[in-house]
Amino acid sequence: MKKTRLAAALLSAVIFSGCAAPESSSSYLTDESPATTTTVSSSEASTDSEVSAADESGVYVVDGYAAKLNYPLDEKSVEYAAKRFEYVYEQYLRDNCENIFVSVIPDKNYFLAEQNGYPSIDYSELTSRLVNKMDYAEYIDIYPLLELTDYYRTDTHWRQEKITDVAERIASAMGVAVSQEYTQTTLDVPFYGVHCRQSDISVEPDSLTYLDNDMLAECRVFDAETNSYSDVYNLELASGDDPYEIFLSGAKSLLTIENPNASTDRELVIFRDSFASSLAPLLAEGYAKITLVDIRYLMPELLGRFVEFHGQDILFLYSTLVINNSTIIK
Repeated sequence: MKKTRLAAALLSAVIFSGCAAPESSSSYLTDESPATTTTVSSSEASTDSEVSAADESGVYVVDGYAAKLNYPLDEKSVEYAAKRFEYVYEQYLRDNCENIFVSVIPDKNYFLAEQNGYPSIDYSELTSRLVNKMDYAEYIDIYPLLELTDYYRTDTHWRQEKITDVAERIASAMGVAVSQEYTQTTLDVPFYGVHCRQSDISVEPDSLTYLDNDMLAECRVFDAETNSYSDVYNLELASGDDPYEIFLSGAKSLLTIENPNASTDRELVIFRDSFASSLAPLLAEGYAKITLVDIRYLMPELLGRFVEFHGQDILFLYSTLVINNSTIIK
């Protein structure tokens, strides 16, 4: 226990001493750093849908869905992300872990931008550039499983109740089985996502639903920063500024989901951004332990102080928002 307390104290010192980027509620929500903003006039946008011109913040609305432009494709950003992932591989994984995977999550612009006259990156190009530089990892393609309605209207993130097929696809590729039997619970407060804070838009608020079952209810989440345990869903945060933080308590550099009723004794390490906060619980059935590492806040050079690699499955799971704005990766 003393060793655990010392590790927690060291991690907190790393996070709050300036070794990692500070994370406000808004930075957690966006999963992106400031990018080039391209203004599009209403005359340039498609007239086939209810479309607004992008404002100074880069936010636009199409048929009730808000998004922020993620443009242009930053090839250097993709390369930087790949180099940081390669460092993790060479330093910690090469001699310790064999089952390594990578998956890329498209942001909402993939479904909205080009189709409605807004500038859009080439998502195939971004993904192939990254994957081709990660020849040590097996690519799991989830693009075909996703559509616009899988995302919140006012926020960047995907809706947990819409991605059980994504979880099943990823789990299957990694050789584990997960259930799709859950109870849906919808919060009784409206969810105003990040785009409502980025811009003065007129969009109906979202509802926020989480998936639960007996297995997840018995899982415990260990926060290495605070040396404390919590539930998978932190409902105390439901009435806060960002209800999405109910998923694994929001922005955290290092978390562990412990499942005493796992169907196997296998372990998984996910290198991730905030999209994984709602996906990881859906993978919990297949693993006795899932460690979530956010190297936007924990420098990879320090990772060995906090995580021991010993044959776990490894998943690099990142949104295109982060890959195209990867300076936020340490």
